[in-house]
Amino acid sequence: QVQLVESGGGLVQTGGSLRLSCVASGRTFSRYAMGWFRQAPGKEREFVAAVSWSGGSTSYADSVKGRFTISGDNAKKTMYLQMNSLKPEDTAVYYCAARTVSWYTHAMRDYNYWGQGTQVTVSS
Repeated sequence: QVQLVESGGGLVQTGGSLRLSCVASGRTFSRYAMGWFRQAPGKEREFVAAVSWSGGSTSYADSVKGRFTISGDNAKKTMYLQMNSLKPEDTAVYYCAARTVSWYTHAMRDYNYWGQGTQVTVSS
């Protein structure tokens, strides 16, 4: 079993920045692809970004490309999401997720473990 705990959310003004962290614990954390998803009020959860286990490959939703950066530190068992130039439409609960293979996908159903989420609110 893997436990994921997100942190770093908060309230920020339009154009501001936040960095989310996701710390993993539990069973051996190796060769897991990781992803960030978000869910805004009244909307379905959607893909934001993902990184392969090696960190050599990343993928982003079009809506965040060029503004968000995903990265990971396997030694610290931590994944990050640096969010810059935030917009009100980025307001959502952000979830980190892990899947027990080294390659990521954009589909929620492919991820085996989920964190509890952290709220990001961007004011206009």
